[in-house]
Amino acid sequence: MTNIIACIDGSGLSEYVTTASVWAAKQMGCPLTLLHSLEKQTVRTDEDLSGSIGFGSREHLLDELVALDAQRAKLALEHGKLILENARAYAQKAGAKLVEEIQRHGDLIDALIDLEDETRLIVIGRLGINHTMDAHTVGSHIERVARTLHKPILISVGQFKAPKNFMIAYDGREAADNAIARIAQSPLLIGLPCHLVMAGEDTPARRAKLEEAQAMLEEEGFEVAASILPGKIYPVLTQYREDHNIELMAMGAYAHSKVRQFFVGSNTTKMIIESDIPLLILR
Repeated sequence: MTNIIACIDGSGLSEYVTTASVWAAKQMGCPLTLLHSLEKQTVRTDEDLSGSIGFGSREHLLDELVALDAQRAKLALEHGKLILENARAYAQKAGAKLVEEIQRHGDLIDALIDLEDETRLIVIGRLGINHTMDAHTVGSHIERVARTLHKPILISVGQFKAPKNFMIAYDGREAADNAIARIAQSPLLIGLPCHLVMAGEDTPARRAKLEEAQAMLEEEGFEVAASILPGKIYPVLTQYREDHNIELMAMGAYAHSKVRQFFVGSNTTKMIIESDIPLLILR
């Protein structure tokens, strides 16, 4: 059975990531896996230390540093286990039925790759443990996860509450059509009113694409309000979100070779950085 993977790092967003993951697990009827990765910056190696001693230093100093590093690694391991235990208790209290804990040494991306075949959705915080809560930045892992993994990503941006509606940022391209298909076939957002929004010129061709996407969603039981609004993507989506009290936004990522362009592009970067609602990125 495929799982919801929650990336837990002990940052201030970990509680919100766990809450979002529990909601997704309930919606999709999937077990929840809490993943914590002990990454390189957390634990230094003996080679790192021996290479930094320099000439003329005493051997006992290296021994002391290695012992100190081993103690640091042990504490990091114990701290990670405590983070997972707390997240598990929180998830179970929130109603998660099947919860698993996984702790890995090494890069988070490598851990996610190892788990990809049994993953249905990845949930991650916009800001990681190395960022402040008010930092205007995208967490260091989000771009790499989207570039490397081929699973949907739910980005938690703050305190999470179960959404009562959602908006799809639609442009008629292949990535957007793929996102529509995935949403239509998934139970994650079923039962929620859908706002399908296209920014720019209202041409017959674009109107036809919008209506086709709307029909696909309605065939699967979604209630859809579709709109084409004049203007540039970011301000149009932002204004629509505010006017209609949208609580979750979904958008498609480009094909593998263009995913970096997706993040470098100013509209999407602004949306991820400045959004105050969760974002669902679909490949």
